[in-house]
Amino acid sequence: MSEVMIAVEAFSKYYGDFGAVRDLSFNVHAGEVLGLVGPNGAGKTTTLRCASGIIPATSGTLKIAGINLNDDAVAAKRQLAFFADEPRLFDHLTVQQHLNFSARIYQVDQYEARAARLLEQMELTDKADQLPAELSRGMKQKLVIACGLLHSPKVLFFDEPLTGLDPLGIRRMKQTIKRLASEEGAAIILSSHLLGLLEEVCTHVLIMQKGEKVALGSLNDVVQQYSNGDSGVSLEEVFLRATGGSES
Repeated sequence: MSEVMIAVEAFSKYYGDFGAVRDLSFNVHAGEVLGLVGPNGAGKTTTLRCASGIIPATSGTLKIAGINLNDDAVAAKRQLAFFADEPRLFDHLTVQQHLNFSARIYQVDQYEARAARLLEQMELTDKADQLPAELSRGMKQKLVIACGLLHSPKVLFFDEPLTGLDPLGIRRMKQTIKRLASEEGAAIILSSHLLGLLEEVCTHVLIMQKGEKVALGSLNDVVQQYSNGDSGVSLEEVFLRATGGSES
């Protein structure tokens, strides 16, 4: 079996007496894409933010590429990229300058060729000298992704990655996620309410509700678990059955 790249064990996050996430454990191996599913308030974004070191966990162990976030957060963060649903860019840096800055932050040597490939893949080559204000929301999202991939992260977190993308952009984003997992061996967590997207690109699924794990396993196993003997059950129907949204 491939190497465990994301290891979450007995993880909890409390705000006062409120448990946003409680006693959550799961692993993601290299080459796997885990779909993170749950109703609003289930704890999905909290899980991603804690696993990426943006906010501290209350308890438990979180490891990225074998590095414990509590022991060496900087080293762990060098192995990952987090893509939030809202692209955040520097107003006074051009597209190319964003990539230059990212290369300096992550100390990526001889990055120019990789940066050029990423610009081409994200259809940003002809916009290299433009500022964020001159870009559409979808283009801003693509720039954020290009910057995040520049240091060749082994772990990727996507939180609603298709927001603002046009149909062609959506197709290419799905292709990119699949390629990063299958060809580059990245371990990916993809959080989205677009369950059709998850069915297309995910190998595994984690369903959460009220801060707790409801179901976890390969996509096929979880679908089978909640199929009740029915054939052709969609992930949407599985989600509704698992979270009590359907009487089936």
